[in-house]
Amino acid sequence: MQPDDDDTERYRVVINHEEQYSIWPADMDNAPGWSDAGAAGSKQACLDYIREHWTDMRPASLRRAMEAAGDDASAIP
Repeated sequence: MQPDDDDTERYRVVINHEEQYSIWPADMDNAPGWSDAGAAGSKQACLDYIREHWTDMRPASLRRAMEAAGDDASAIP
């Protein structure tokens, strides 16, 4: 991925009900179903935040179902 050196837009990190992350322009209202995750800045800063915090890509509903079924997610290669 090439850095967007000429991108001066400010972004914020947003999260949905499934605990999936994305970035959104800071000057726009959030899309329906998305709320602020607490980080904002350059595109790269927001992507770095997501990389650090979104460590399990499975939707929250799938994680809960697997936990309820007694599946050990750490056993997935």
